[in-house]
Amino acid sequence: MFVALFALGIDLPGLPDWLYLIAAAVLNLWVVPLPGLHSRAAIEAESRPALQAPAAKPEAAAKPEPKAGPSDKERLQQGLSKSSKGFAGKLAGVFRRSSAVDDETLNMLEETLVGSDVGIKTAYLLLETIKQGKEKITSPEQALSLLQDQVAELLSRREQPLTIPEGSKPYVIMVSGVNGAGKTTTIAKLARRFIGEGRSVIVAAGDTYRAAAIDQLRHWAERVGADFINSQEGADPSAVAYDGLQAAIARGHDVLIIDTAGRLHTKENLMEELKKTRRVLEKLLPGTPHETLLVLDATQGQNAIEQTRQFGGALDISGLVLTKLDGSARGGVIVGIANEFEIPIRFIGVGEGMDDLQVFEAASFTEALFKENQDAA
Repeated sequence: MFVALFALGIDLPGLPDWLYLIAAAVLNLWVVPLPGLHSRAAIEAESRPALQAPAAKPEAAAKPEPKAGPSDKERLQQGLSKSSKGFAGKLAGVFRRSSAVDDETLNMLEETLVGSDVGIKTAYLLLETIKQGKEKITSPEQALSLLQDQVAELLSRREQPLTIPEGSKPYVIMVSGVNGAGKTTTIAKLARRFIGEGRSVIVAAGDTYRAAAIDQLRHWAERVGADFINSQEGADPSAVAYDGLQAAIARGHDVLIIDTAGRLHTKENLMEELKKTRRVLEKLLPGTPHETLLVLDATQGQNAIEQTRQFGGALDISGLVLTKLDGSARGGVIVGIANEFEIPIRFIGVGEGMDDLQVFEAASFTEALFKENQDAA
């Protein structure tokens, strides 16, 4: 009571001084200030900066949606752009010089077709198509449409995708071709495709003449997730194929892909070696290899047609793979091959990417081959 009166400044006479000193001390420590007064704690509290709520974190910027890669059709058209300019583009130039299909136009067309890597036999077939319909042709577009229809019809005869039937385990594929055709990367892309379909794959390195070839194939097999089997450099290639088939059977693999040494089609002894490999496989597992692929470099033009003829004479080639179609203007060679050989075209390579090995489709290929003319129309 006394402290409260003291705090309000009311003087009480007669009280000793020591009592006033005690009241002052108590008042100084009082934590609940009286009206109009401030304790030390209150003063210190007022001097402190006001607490602020933590600043809200800025919202993270939304991640952009990943851009979709080019479609198969876009990759095909891009890969065949050079061939389209060199084939359809030149044909369009012949017809646009004259509104009528006269003798001079036919002569120029013959020269253009012969020089377009379709081969002489196919060039004359396409030329005959124009001769038979020339009375009805009134525009360059009509002439090119006739040729496009003929090319599509030729290619459609060879459209037969590679299918692995149920119960064929392991399904054995032997891959052949000349040096530099792209066999190794084709094998890697095939293995990746089959693995993507849920199949287990083992690759056998049958090119025993070059240690670098074995190392390269091992690298690709590891990269795509395929098992790998090889022998020492200089070993018998047919023995490696045999070991590969034994391993595929023992491990329960779905697909065995056998590489073979790159060889010139003119080397008879090397072609005999391929025949031996086939016999060895057949002895261990009748009916194998189920598929014998010939890999052709499309940039070789007419030489690719000759390679098909030579390999086809030595082996029972069951399918073709044309690579490097993006690397030159010689895509027309596929038309000549389709016309001259009754061998299915399984795959085409239109780029270096792992997704650039495409199943051959005649309609989409023809459309891409004649795209230069369509864009100019």
